[in-house]
Amino acid sequence: MSWLKSRRLRYLTALTALLFALFVGFRAIFYFAFSDLPGNPSVPAGQIADAWGIGLRFDLRLAILVVLPLAALAFLPWFNLARSSWARRLGRLYLVVALVALVLFYIVDFGHYAYLADRINVTALRFLEDTAISAVMVWQSYPVIWLVLAWFATVALFSWLAYQFERRLFNRLPVAVPAWQKPLAVVVVLAVIFHGILGRVSDINYSNPIPLRWDEAFNAGNESVGNFGLNPAIYFYSTLIVPARPYDEEKVAEFYPAMVEYLGLQQQQAAGLGFERLVPPQVHALETDRPPNVVFIMLESLGASRVGAYGTPFDPTPNLDQIARDGWMFRHFYVPVTGTAKTIWATFTGIPDVAPTETASRNPFISHQTLVLNEFKGYRKLYMIGGNASWANISAMLRQSIDGLTLYQEGDWQAPDVDVWGISDLELFRESHAILDSLPDDQPFFAFIQTAGNHRPFTIPANNGDFKVRDVPADELARAGFRSAAQYNAVRLLDYNVGEFLKMARQSKYFDNTIFVLFGDHNNRITTLPHMPPAMEQLGLESNHVPHFYYAPGLLKPRVIDEVVGLVDVMPSVAGLLGLEYRNTTLGRDFQLPAAEGERAGFVVLQEGPRPVYGMVTQDFLARMNHDGSQASLHDLASDTPRKDVSDQYPEEFEDLSRLARGVYESSRYLFYRNVDKSPPSP
Repeated sequence: MSWLKSRRLRYLTALTALLFALFVGFRAIFYFAFSDLPGNPSVPAGQIADAWGIGLRFDLRLAILVVLPLAALAFLPWFNLARSSWARRLGRLYLVVALVALVLFYIVDFGHYAYLADRINVTALRFLEDTAISAVMVWQSYPVIWLVLAWFATVALFSWLAYQFERRLFNRLPVAVPAWQKPLAVVVVLAVIFHGILGRVSDINYSNPIPLRWDEAFNAGNESVGNFGLNPAIYFYSTLIVPARPYDEEKVAEFYPAMVEYLGLQQQQAAGLGFERLVPPQVHALETDRPPNVVFIMLESLGASRVGAYGTPFDPTPNLDQIARDGWMFRHFYVPVTGTAKTIWATFTGIPDVAPTETASRNPFISHQTLVLNEFKGYRKLYMIGGNASWANISAMLRQSIDGLTLYQEGDWQAPDVDVWGISDLELFRESHAILDSLPDDQPFFAFIQTAGNHRPFTIPANNGDFKVRDVPADELARAGFRSAAQYNAVRLLDYNVGEFLKMARQSKYFDNTIFVLFGDHNNRITTLPHMPPAMEQLGLESNHVPHFYYAPGLLKPRVIDEVVGLVDVMPSVAGLLGLEYRNTTLGRDFQLPAAEGERAGFVVLQEGPRPVYGMVTQDFLARMNHDGSQASLHDLASDTPRKDVSDQYPEEFEDLSRLARGVYESSRYLFYRNVDKSPPSP
């Protein structure tokens, strides 16, 4: 193949290999000189080998990314590396600058790790706040002169080697490449670049390729192994989402008294702003011969305004409606923040995801949280998702926080992918049921099944049982809040799949002793909602208001819960039903216990971002405000004009709810970091 002899292609390949060798060399230096892994008998050799593999893939990604600008310069139509000496000079300048920055970055990373036993991240920028003191500390702590000499020598050596590649390759005569080979060359080169940057060559859903991420370095649960598997430059970039001042401890202290009452904390914790409390077994616990199993089913993008049991016409959810009649139905259930990743975070951690930019799951500093779920002693724990769990770095929180978790995801299923979200929900339910039904009876289990079908692109799989698409005029659907027939039928399909799963479960050995917990993660886009109270639409609550049911015909009698219950309350409430004594360190509460605020309230974020709008909602009122408490107002949810501020009419409710909203918001930001569990997850 003539294209393999291309001067430009060989030059770029040689540069990539050269940079990769440099990064691998630095990795070896870190391994032997800074990590405690060599000769450590407590770390299995397999874990170290896996970390090497992950680290080398990160190093290759960085090498390719550094070379990409030179690749663009190599293939410009006229001003390119093959034709122009000025283009080559520009390329050399770029490469020298890149080497200067990267080599210095690695040296600083080594010093940072030697000082703090942590790879360099965005928090290192705090040392720039007092450069004089930091400079003196560095001068007195490290062999600065030798490090500078090593820095310059390394840059000079690799710059010289790169120049030798350039001189020898571009001084050759060009090779003519037949026209028919050029498309092949483009496809092959792009495929290599794609997989090199992705860091994967197998188990890839090409509709939604998930790249290798930092959290995979920590899958072993060993901090030293995880740190070795990182690439410092790529990891540093991942931490840039973290704000310089993630929480305000003075504000936490100011509103802490409200949280003491809200959560029933002990006053003696006030000095340390503690949130831990030991919850004893409750009198409302189920009386069973053996511990019940628990199956959570997350209903993707399903708001309460989509479910027949909440008043939606056109019968979109007959199976969920039956569950509502036969189980426990929560009329006023709210997720604190919309978005799937934020919902999963709040479900497990008990902390509303009020991260200002990206989701909390993407923050490397807080991925290992203390969970109520880990108080489910003796329970086997499983998580099932049809696609890749590294999406939004959810797998970081799951793997690092949940003790003994078995994660089933992309690559573990027999069924083929149907769209960007992986296998169909029906196949996910089928294969998940088969796994649960095969588990031994002598150990209870907790399973979480994350659906995805009720989400754009609203795929209706060809093989989906006897489900039939229903044709309803678009204008009629719009009046009920549906934006399209595809959206309406996606809701129907989700409901159908839940019904099929429960049909299978009813024939199983686990059904009679299992509590099924179903909830929507958020609502999706709507038109208007004439079947819902005006406040839902006019105050923006419809995005947070989602269906929630407990279903266990052999264990629970039908019940309707009218009090406001929030997503962070689900795990403690289930722990209460199971009769567990558990340690709770976050903001969730068992909804069956009395609420200190009287009429139970839930926290909701109505507008996200660095300066969110948030509030507390009850059955009757919504108190809302800006991030700093400004422009606070109170709204009557039963009113035909809910936008009207009624704080003057109900000053006591306004004051209590406003202060509580500030307390939950400031405490959530604080608990992201305070609730981090430093101990490794149990195997």
